[in-house]
Amino acid sequence: MREDGNEAVRAALLAELQRQAATGADTGDRLTVEPGPDKVVIHGPVDLDDLAMVVMGSLAGGP
Repeated sequence: MREDGNEAVRAALLAELQRQAATGADTGDRLTVEPGPDKVVIHGPVDLDDLAMVVMGSLAGGP
């Protein structure tokens, strides 16, 4: 994978995790995301289907 593709996947993953954290706060699910330069600390439930869809979309060149 090209470096820009790698960055696209990383950005998509982080955006989706942050979206889930914001949405989960409204529904009572406690998800926290603490991004760093090379790692991210995640505490709480993550919807893997949504996360996988975002990764596949970023690999296919989607939004």
